[in-house]
Amino acid sequence: MIVFPNAKINIGLNIVAKRTDGYHNIESIFYPIPCTDVLETVIMPTQPALTLVTSGFEIAGNSTDNLITKTYNLLRADFAQLQGLHVHLHKAIPMGAGLGGGSSDCAFFTQQLNTLYNLQLSTQQLQHYTAQLGSDCSFFVPNTPAYATERGQVLQSITLNLSNYYLVLVKPNVHVGTAQAYAGVTPTISTQLLTELIQQPISTWQESITNDFETSIFAAHPVLNTIKQQLYVHGALYAAMSGSGATVYGLFEKEVNLQPHFSAHYYYGVML
Repeated sequence: MIVFPNAKINIGLNIVAKRTDGYHNIESIFYPIPCTDVLETVIMPTQPALTLVTSGFEIAGNSTDNLITKTYNLLRADFAQLQGLHVHLHKAIPMGAGLGGGSSDCAFFTQQLNTLYNLQLSTQQLQHYTAQLGSDCSFFVPNTPAYATERGQVLQSITLNLSNYYLVLVKPNVHVGTAQAYAGVTPTISTQLLTELIQQPISTWQESITNDFETSIFAAHPVLNTIKQQLYVHGALYAAMSGSGATVYGLFEKEVNLQPHFSAHYYYGVML
């Protein structure tokens, strides 16, 4: 079975409060985008467990730390019928990018297991499992625009259609650690509802919708702010960093080819 786990962007990201468990409560809009990995899963009854092969972008760390492996172990603890599997993950979504690629792989793999083994898990049950593996993993189960709160795992479906806009993603060779990102932010409760702000024309978002991580991360990595300003120069209606970075995206009224301007960085453009 082959599926294509897709990425997402954050439209606005407010750090609301620090939690007693060490995490932070946030509010953000998660929007799915058609930038995808490729995930192939084949049942191999003669194998004792899971074999994971990767290609594309190199994945750092041991395969036992990969979300695919963790997903398999989590579900196998409850479903003994899970057999040996051969999984090939081709990474085309850059990592450490604020695009949720690993979380998407996790959610799509969970749904593959549900189908391959006829586990008959509901959407809510799938989200229960994926939420244990990452804060935004459960978003990729329904995979529709959502208002995310708490750690990002509490989701409220929203109406938002960006299908007439062209999206550009630019990611320089910059790594932003999660601890570094949160260390530079003072949690603040928003005075305006993000769910109301996104219903306003996109041309107004530049003045009203912000990512709280940008101030400190742009100071530490000025290239990110440079990319954002270049996207505006080239006609973006709205530009922002996604998540804690390091991808900066721009929304345009029509298709543009800006790859020559960002040839030194990862670049992706698509009509939504």
